[in-house]
Amino acid sequence: MVGDLLKNDEYQTVSQMTIDAENIFCDNGVFTEPGLIENIAQTAAARMGYSASQQSEGATPPKGFIGAISKLAIHRFPKAGQTLTTTVEIKNNIFGILLISGKSKIGEDLMAECEMKIFVENE
Repeated sequence: MVGDLLKNDEYQTVSQMTIDAENIFCDNGVFTEPGLIENIAQTAAARMGYSASQQSEGATPPKGFIGAISKLAIHRFPKAGQTLTTTVEIKNNIFGILLISGKSKIGEDLMAECEMKIFVENE
């Protein structure tokens, strides 16, 4: 659900994905609500995976589980063939609970936004 990781720093991660018409979350060429939510979650997961790989070679990224989704707003549904750019910003990280804010856009047009609480399991 993430094609390219464009940026990853202490506070923000940006990914891009060109929507494939065969994607499980496409319905008649339209990328649906569950796909938009999953793309935000997978951008957060890509962040954790990339960060783990930068800390040590062969490091296993921690597992994350969505605990809650709030403030979800779907503004538009993108179409197959369009490129979705998703930005995840870290709002808080305490005791293994990551609070993120996610926004997905096509160009400058906002498609979806939400906040997620992600429980991170450190082994």
